[in-house]
Amino acid sequence: MAGGRRQAPPREDVLAAAMEMIAERGLERLTMAALGREVGMSSGHLLYYFGSKDELLLRTLEWSEGRLGAERGRLLTRTAPARERLDAYVDLYVPDSHRDPHWTLWLEVWNRSQNADADARDRQAAIEGAWHRDLVALLAEGISRGEFRRVDPDRFATRLRSLLDGFSIHVAIGLRGTDRAQVLGHVREFLADSLLADT
Repeated sequence: MAGGRRQAPPREDVLAAAMEMIAERGLERLTMAALGREVGMSSGHLLYYFGSKDELLLRTLEWSEGRLGAERGRLLTRTAPARERLDAYVDLYVPDSHRDPHWTLWLEVWNRSQNADADARDRQAAIEGAWHRDLVALLAEGISRGEFRRVDPDRFATRLRSLLDGFSIHVAIGLRGTDRAQVLGHVREFLADSLLADT
């Protein structure tokens, strides 16, 4: 209504706008003032809602991870061989390209976590834990069905995710000579050598 106070957009709209800005302009252009202009709020209002840019980034990451988690759940609960679902997990994990917005955000949150409080570290650990638990469950299922070798699912998941993290960072930062297709090839070769059941 004319002359009335404008309502703040829903928090999810703010987080979606932050993610879109990262995708379109890069993280360095995501300031509280720029985001405020995008969603029709002042930077002061944003700070009121989020407290700090660190909190905004972590909440944006949690929002993005919630969407990825739902997609991961759909992929992993399909009726398909465990190996096919493992490939889908890897495809979802590895960045799409240089400056993938999700990985750009992840790298920034990781970097800022050196000075994060216990609550923020716990929330980051919860995100990591969800990826890990899903992978452990998938590996255990593949082993029980005879598709995978008898490895310790938890230890193998830890090692595989470390491999995926290393390769994903290379893709996300645009390291020369490393692209998504090459990374997926390396990972699939590793899985064939170390996990696939002998036929």
